[in-house]
Amino acid sequence: MANSREITPEKYHITGDGGPPPEASKGTHVHAGHEHSHGLGGHDHASHASTRSLRVALVLIAGLLVLEAIGGFLANSLALLADAGHLLTDVGALALSLFVAWFTTQPGSTRKTYGYLRWEILAAFINGATLLLISAWILFEAVMRVRHPEHVEGGLMLGVAIVGLVVNIVAARILHPNSGENLNVRGAYLHVLGDLLAQLGTVVAAILIRFTGWLMADPIVSFLTTALIIRGSWTLIRESVDILLESTPRHIDLNGVREQLEAIPGIESVHDLHVWSVTPRMVAMSAHAIVRDAAAHQHALEHIHDAMQLFGIQHVTVQLECDEMPEREAHLHV
Repeated sequence: MANSREITPEKYHITGDGGPPPEASKGTHVHAGHEHSHGLGGHDHASHASTRSLRVALVLIAGLLVLEAIGGFLANSLALLADAGHLLTDVGALALSLFVAWFTTQPGSTRKTYGYLRWEILAAFINGATLLLISAWILFEAVMRVRHPEHVEGGLMLGVAIVGLVVNIVAARILHPNSGENLNVRGAYLHVLGDLLAQLGTVVAAILIRFTGWLMADPIVSFLTTALIIRGSWTLIRESVDILLESTPRHIDLNGVREQLEAIPGIESVHDLHVWSVTPRMVAMSAHAIVRDAAAHQHALEHIHDAMQLFGIQHVTVQLECDEMPEREAHLHV
C-alpha cells in the first residue's frame, strides 16, 4: 500500500496547444459525459506472483506446523505447542489468502462490475482479526506460565525453535515483495512475521532455559512479541476497514484533488467529489463539475484525466454539467 504521506503534486499545467500530453491520454474511454480510466495492465502479473508466493509459504508453514507439534510434545514445551497452535491458524489464513488470490482473478459480470477484487480486503480483515485473537491467547498462556512454570527440555526446544526461525525467515522473504500493494498478501505476511517474532522469542527463551534454567524467560519473551503482533494486526484491520468504508486514501489530499480540478480552464466549480480505494492498487474518483460551455466538455474531460494521474488515481468518472441543478442534487455531498 502507498505510504501515508499525502500526495500534493505541483499544479497541473495545460499544454500549449490545449490538448493533453499523448502519453497521458492512453487507456481513456469517454462516454456521454463520463470518463473511465483503466490502469490495471500489470494486475495479472502481480496476481500470479502473489499466488505463487502464497503457495510456497503455505507448504513451508504446514511442514513447520507438524515439526513443532511433535517437538513441543516431546520436549514438554508449551512455547512450541503455542507456536504450533499459532501455525495452525496461519495455515488456515494462508489457505484463505491463496483461495482469495485466485478468486479475485475471476472476471466480473453485470452484477459484479469490479469483479471479486474486494475479497482481498475481506480476507485481510479476517486475518487481522484472527491475529488479535491469537495475541489474546498467547497473553493468556504467558500469564499461566508465570503462575505455574513447568520443566522444559531446553535442548530439543532450542533445536526445533531454530528450524522454525529459519523456515519463517524464508517464508517472510517470499511474501514480502508482494505485501506492499496487496492487502491479502500483507495479511498472510503479517501472520508469518508474527510467527517469526514468536520463533525468535522462543529461541531466546530456549537458550536461557537450556543454559540457565530460568523458566520465566518464556512468558516474558511472549509478552514482548505479542505487543508487536497486536500493532501489526491493528494496522491491517484499520486499513481494511477504511477501504471497506470507501474512505479517502490516507496518502491523498482531497482538497488538493479539488484544487487541481478547479484549476483546469473551463471548470467553474466541482461538487460531490469522492476519492476511494477499490483495492490498494486501484484508486477511483468521481465528481460533478460545472462547465458552462458544452463545446469544452471533451477538452475538460481529457485534462481531468491527466490531472488525476498526478495523484495515482486510475479510475475516473466525471459528470459534466452546464448549469447547477440544486433541486435534483440536494441530496449529494458537497
